[in-house]
Amino acid sequence: MKNIKKILVTFSLLGLIFSCTENNTDLLTGNKDEGGLLTVKNNLIGYVVGNGNTFQYKSTVNAFQSTVKVISVAVYKQFTNTNGISSNKTLLGNYSCPTISQSVNLELNFTYLELISGLTVSGSPIPSDDTLLNIGDYWTLTYVTTTDDGQVQENTSSTKVAVGTRFAGNYKCISALYYRIGVLTASTADWPAVTTIESVNSTTYRVKKYFGYFTNTSTATGGDFYFTIDSNDNISYPATTPDGVPQEGNTLPFISCASNPNQMTNVNCGNSNFVTRDNVNGKDKLTMSFGYLNPSTGPREFYQVMEKIVE
Repeated sequence: MKNIKKILVTFSLLGLIFSCTENNTDLLTGNKDEGGLLTVKNNLIGYVVGNGNTFQYKSTVNAFQSTVKVISVAVYKQFTNTNGISSNKTLLGNYSCPTISQSVNLELNFTYLELISGLTVSGSPIPSDDTLLNIGDYWTLTYVTTTDDGQVQENTSSTKVAVGTRFAGNYKCISALYYRIGVLTASTADWPAVTTIESVNSTTYRVKKYFGYFTNTSTATGGDFYFTIDSNDNISYPATTPDGVPQEGNTLPFISCASNPNQMTNVNCGNSNFVTRDNVNGKDKLTMSFGYLNPSTGPREFYQVMEKIVE
C-alpha cells in the first residue's frame, strides 16, 4: 500500500558518532555503538490545502544498524484541530527495515486519504475534502520501532504534519528594486537571505518582519504586512490586516499599484503581482510590487521576485 524507497547510505565511523549527538536522535538501546538508533529527519511537514486526496507527502527516518538492528518501524497518526481537540490514534503503516547496511533511510509516503482513514474527532470523521480543513490543524506522526532483540519502543521524536497553504514557507529574493522618491536605491543583493511568509487563511498571507529589504518597524501591525492570492494566482494587498488595522510599511501608509498608481511608477506595475507555480520542483515564485508613502517626501516603491526555498 505504501511505496517505500530504500536509500542505503554508508557513513564513516566519525560521521556516525557525530550524528548521534543531534537532538532529534533517539538511542533505543542505550548504547550508540550497539545500533538500534532511529533518527526522524522531518520534524515538520507542510500539508498544503488543495493538493488533493492522492498527492503524496513524504517523511524520512534513518536507522543505524549495528549489533542491534531495527527490523520494522510502525508509524501512528493522530489529528488535532485548531480548538485543541485530538482524534483517536491509529496505525498509518508498518514498514520493514533492511538490515544489510549500517545506515538505512526509509522514505514513508502517505496521502490525505491515508492520513484521515480511521480517525474521528468528537465522534465525527475528518472531512474527505481537504479544503474544509482549517489553517493550524495538524497531524502528529509517532514512530515505534521493533529491534531484532525483541524490544519495542516509541521514538521520542515525532513529525508534525501542519495544515497550511501552498505559498506559505521561506523565500529567497531572486530579483528586486527599491526606489526612494523615484531614485533607484537598492536591488537584489540588499534583500535578506530568507523572508518568511505564513498562511493566515486559505487566501491570505503574512510577510514576517521584512518590508522589502527593510526590517518592518510598524508596531501597529506587529512588523508584518499582508497580501492575498486569488483563484487566478493574482496578488493583491488588502487595505487592512485581518484584525482590521490599516496596513503600513515602516509606520507609514501602505500603497500598491491598485490603490496608488501615481506613486507606483517605477516598479513594473504593468507586469507584477502574480504567482508563477513550479509544479515540478516546488520553487513557486511571487512577483510583487508594493510600497509606502511618506507624506512629506514621497513614495518608497518596492519590486521583488521571491522564490520558495525547497529543502
